[in-house]
Amino acid sequence: MTRHERAATTTADTQAAPAAPTTTLTLVRHGQTYLNARRLMQGSCDSPLTRTGRLGVQSTARHLEPHSFHAAYSSPQGRAVMTAVEIVRRHEGLRLRTHEGLREVSFGIYERRPEHELDRHEPWSRLVPAMLAGTHPGLPNGESGADYMARVRRAFTEIVAAHPGEDVLVVGHGVTLGAYLSLVGHDGLAALPNASVSRVAVSDGVARILEVGTDVAGHGSLAARPAPAPDEVAPVAAPLAHAEPIPA
Repeated sequence: MTRHERAATTTADTQAAPAAPTTTLTLVRHGQTYLNARRLMQGSCDSPLTRTGRLGVQSTARHLEPHSFHAAYSSPQGRAVMTAVEIVRRHEGLRLRTHEGLREVSFGIYERRPEHELDRHEPWSRLVPAMLAGTHPGLPNGESGADYMARVRRAFTEIVAAHPGEDVLVVGHGVTLGAYLSLVGHDGLAALPNASVSRVAVSDGVARILEVGTDVAGHGSLAARPAPAPDEVAPVAAPLAHAEPIPA
């Protein structure tokens, strides 16, 4: 094959394989709620945004106003929807959709209980890595790690597949957004402040993290708890069959 023939073949191959479209996900954690402010566990349960939370969401909405989004998704839980609505209303024609897979993990009998009560039962630094690894059996009456991570993976896979080459807003929760970031390469659970912004670019099935937990609203570390990567902790045993519930 001559040099000119090789060049022609290379050009043809390049034309036959155009670059895969890149989908950019902008991940926003919901604004601060009353349960966040009181350091109470908030997973499957819900509570309204505080005044500070509403102001923080407005700051994040202003920050994202210059961005163009082709689609917007939210967890169906109230605190996430309230946050998403504030952002979406600044983008004319943008329709908000909810996705069940974006719900926060369920903490079972520890919902609405103080963080320190859960930590006495099982430290956050052990619980979360085991959930991310899909090996945790779940807190009493809660969601198992395998089920949780499967639905998070499925939700984001479906969103990316539905919007090739588009910019997509996704509003959700600290652990769920952090779980997705861990799936695409972040080391452990990221500390995501309320109303913070993270970004991920996905092209041809390969994700690249662009931004993690930018604290646009200035809420700091309150209710933003990091955790180590799964391989940094020991395996977790299954809970006792008759775990004693926390009194209401």
